[in-house]
Amino acid sequence: MKLPLIVLTGPTAVGKTSLSIRLAKAVGGEIISADSMQVYRHMDIGSAKVTREEMDGVPHHLIDILDPNEEFNVVVFKNRAKAAMEEIRSRGRIPVIAGGTGFYIQALVYDIDFKENEEGGKIRRELEALADKEGEACLHHLLTQVDPESARAIHPNNVKRVIRALEYYRQTGEKISVHNETERRKESPYQLFYYVLNAGRETLYQRIDSRVDEMIEKGLVKEVQALKTMGCTRDLVSMQGLGYKEILDYLDGKTTLEEAIYILKRDTRHFAKRQLTWFRRERDVRWLNLPEFDNDYDKVLSHILQEWRESFL
Repeated sequence: MKLPLIVLTGPTAVGKTSLSIRLAKAVGGEIISADSMQVYRHMDIGSAKVTREEMDGVPHHLIDILDPNEEFNVVVFKNRAKAAMEEIRSRGRIPVIAGGTGFYIQALVYDIDFKENEEGGKIRRELEALADKEGEACLHHLLTQVDPESARAIHPNNVKRVIRALEYYRQTGEKISVHNETERRKESPYQLFYYVLNAGRETLYQRIDSRVDEMIEKGLVKEVQALKTMGCTRDLVSMQGLGYKEILDYLDGKTTLEEAIYILKRDTRHFAKRQLTWFRRERDVRWLNLPEFDNDYDKVLSHILQEWRESFL
């Protein structure tokens, strides 16, 4: 008997947070955040981090667990999320994955082994030295020769992923593209309730614009200034998140505040489109299109709970 796992995801600003909390309360669940930014302390406004009041007594995991200078990636997420799931189940409760980072969700629900993210040793150092000496194009050319599928999928400027792919090939003799494709075909080890919440495009874009305006009103500029004062720079993974790099450019005098807000709204809309593209490619997804529920979140919740109850009759 597979253990049940609920996933509630979708594009940014669609209303996942409040719905996931109501859902968790209804099924006796606890929430595991699948958000690549809410893990960081001191980064509350720009990440639209759920507040204690909004949690409404529902325990949340993987929020405020790292400082901004620490790296967070799919392997760290998967390990921490699986540990949280075990802890939640030990209390007889249901894990609810909530957040919009599709890559992280995929890794968890299909138990994917992303070997290319493991820390490298001698081979990695050699490849990094070669990149410094000969340039990024040289490494990408090497990848084209041994794994053309990965070379087509990885941009030449993404040196980190190029190195991981080459390192994996040298360590195992196997193309990382073949390994990843095999992993992606895995059947989920869970009884999966995988929901993607979506709104009409105009509604979603209005929600994104409103959210950005609200972030500015709440003090996003002060938040980024405080991070900058702490020594957080653009090269940190955390500071490359939406809302942080744009305001950092304003604080560094590269843009006006008005330009930074415009860019943030535009890039967040583009991000939401990429999220939806990702989820359309995923298996086992159950779409919750808000217009089909008269844009009524109560009706959406009732629909999920009905499917949940029917599965255990």
